[in-house]
Order: sequence, then structure tokens, then C-alpha cells
Amino acid sequence: MSKQYDYGDKIKVLTDSKEIVGTSLPRPEILDENILVLKLENGYNIGIDKKKIKKVEVLEKYKAKTIKNKTISHKKGLPTVSIISAGGTISSKIDYKTGGTVADYTAEDFMDMIPEIQDIANVKAVKCLNVMSEDMNESDWKTIAKSIEKELETAEGIVLSQGTDTLHYTSAILSFYFKDVKKPIILTAAQRSIDRGSSDAFMNLACATNAAANFEGAGVFVCMHANSSDDFCQLIRGTKVRKMHTSRRDAFRPINSSPVAEIYTDKINILDKDFTKKDLKNKTKTSISFEEKVGLLYIQPLIDPKIVDFYVKEGYKGLVISATALGHVPSEGKNNLITALEKAKKKGLTIVVASQTLYGSTNEFVYANLRKLSVALNLIFAKDMSPETSLVKLGWILGQTNDENEIKEMFETNYAYEYNDKISEDEFLN
Repeated sequence: MSKQYDYGDKIKVLTDSKEIVGTSLPRPEILDENILVLKLENGYNIGIDKKKIKKVEVLEKYKAKTIKNKTISHKKGLPTVSIISAGGTISSKIDYKTGGTVADYTAEDFMDMIPEIQDIANVKAVKCLNVMSEDMNESDWKTIAKSIEKELETAEGIVLSQGTDTLHYTSAILSFYFKDVKKPIILTAAQRSIDRGSSDAFMNLACATNAAANFEGAGVFVCMHANSSDDFCQLIRGTKVRKMHTSRRDAFRPINSSPVAEIYTDKINILDKDFTKKDLKNKTKTSISFEEKVGLLYIQPLIDPKIVDFYVKEGYKGLVISATALGHVPSEGKNNLITALEKAKKKGLTIVVASQTLYGSTNEFVYANLRKLSVALNLIFAKDMSPETSLVKLGWILGQTNDENEIKEMFETNYAYEYNDKISEDEFLN
């Protein structure tokens, strides 16, 4: 069978037993070269054995689609919200040349697809980055922060859309960069690309815009689906949130915390009144600095103490240990890390101990080996902060000071609700 179609063409395939209509896609390398790949209208991909194909008819040649943005209208009396797009699934659509998703939509495109947002606020669309979140690094965080800093001069609230994979890292570092902010900065995302009918992006964006426009509090928050249905979103502190599922709509959950509010597209139900109040007249002071040479070490039964030596050799300034339970690391046998940690401390490495259990708090006073880490090695314990929040907080602090006492004092200062002195029982698996 000679090929009469190109990738991206809509074609009709007649086989021995049926007629199939779909979009022609490139064949993945793992498939046999005699397989024709189609994307069906329902979004699924199938493979068809070319030996069983009798005829292929081209129904429509591929044409790259362009979206002409509508003029964004401004309505008197509505607050101004800047929607900043940084890429990710929420800004992605299917690439019919490859069958995958690509970061392609801009913040302005959102206005065309979700026009009801313009009934919530006067929206300004800003494109900051166009990357998938797994590719983000500390340089991108600074770019995002600078964009937010600029928009805060005129907007009453900010919505940042990005990918879900590392959203909780971004929300944490922005919480420290903007620890003194007096306006709401709302991060949102999507688990499914916005050109799919089942996308969660529509409600997430509408709810996030409502939060940025009408929430009476200030600070950095994540606004995502509260459950798997399109009921409402929940507002979670940027330092106390984590992605807890690969694909569910309600993947983002509060850790050692409770949601601050239930966010609907047309109303807000406050659940926790302990938040900084919004003050639109207050000029935002920022602390945008970061030391990129910080690492995260996961404790497990096969760990080699030489890993700690690697961080020292490579010139790292800080290391967060994702320890077991209350903050344990191996202290006996071949996996004993104590000697390696002592050497690292003498070389000037700042070491923080967080718990990989996520829920609960570290406690250096329960067991003797923990007291040794705290007293003899003078390690810093992260309380109920997640390892990820601990990592970005340490990088933020080391970007400002190298003084050991200042580092410890700053880490133990609660800047953005990142730790609790007391954890409520109902905050477990909330």
C-alpha cells in the first residue's frame, strides 16, 4: 500500500472488517513499521496492521490552526486580575503531528475559551514562560517572580498557570519570595489539556480568577479541584500543598494543614480565617534570591554514605535529608551516615532534616540518635514542613546569607505558614 497521506491528515481507513476514521500520527519507534497509527475522534490512539488495510482515503489535509484572539473587554467596577501563563498541561493542546501534548496556549487564549472569566474580573493576559513544569528550574522561578512583581504594581490579584508536576515547588518558593505580599497570588494548573472536553482547566482557571479577584486574604495559594467532580476548588497555602496523585483532578492536597477556603466560580466559602488580610494600598516588598546548590537526599535501606561526600565534593551549600519517621537516618552498620554528615558539616554544608512521611512532624528529642543529630551535629529539623518546601526554603535562605547562626534562625522563622507548632488530627489525609 503506497502512502497517500501525511501526518496530521484526517483519513478514512477501510480494513477487512471495518471502516475507521481518524487523524494520521507518526509511528512510535517501539511499534512495528507495518503499523498505521490513528488518533480517533474520542481522543484515543489505535494501531492498525497495514496488511489488513484495503484502502485509505484522505478526508481533510492537515492545516495548522491559528486562533484569533478577541479583544478583552473591561467592565467598570470589577477588580483587575493579571493571568500569567508559564506553560504546562493547562497551556497545552494535542499536537496532531506527534499525537502528544505541547505547551501552546497563551493566557490570552484562555480568555477566548473561558469567556465567563471576564465577568469575574477585568483580566490582563501575560505570557511569561512556555515550558512544561518538569523542565522548570530556579532560573524560571525568578523569571516568574519578576513577572508577578511587575503585575502587582497595577493588578489587585494574580493568577499564575503552570504545569502540575512541580507546582508545589513553585508555590513554595513564591511564598518566600513574596512573604510580605498584601495581595492574593493564586497558582492553578490542569491535569488534562485544555482542548479536551474532560479538561479540569476551565473550572480551575475560573475559580482561581475568582480567588484572585475576591478573596479577602493575601499570600500565595494553590487553587485546584477539591474532588473528582466539577463541584468547587479548594484554596491551599503555597507552602502546605503537594501533588498526591499522578492523574486525578483532585491531586493537590493540603499537608499538615486544612484548606483556607472553598472556591466556586461565583462565591467563596472561608474555612480558615487565619490568613493575612488583603491591603491593596500596601506596596509589595520582595526577597527574590536563591542558591541553586542545594540538594534533596532520600533516606532508604540501601543508601551509601558516599552520596553525602558527593554533595560536598560538588560544592553544594545545603542539603535537605528526607529522613524516615521522626527524622531518622542510619546510624549503625555499613549504611551509617553519621561520620559522613559530621565531615560535611565541617566543610560548611548546611543540613536540614525533614520527614519523608509528609504527615506529622520531626522530633529530635525522642530517640538518642536523633538527639545526636540535633546537638552534636547541630542539624536543623524542619518540623512539619515537607521535604520540597524545606528544599526551596533552604535555597532561598542561602541566597541571602552564609552565616550559620542566621541560617538556622531564618529556617526556624515562620514566614509563610510553612510550619505548625501544633497539628490537628483532622489534617491527616485531608
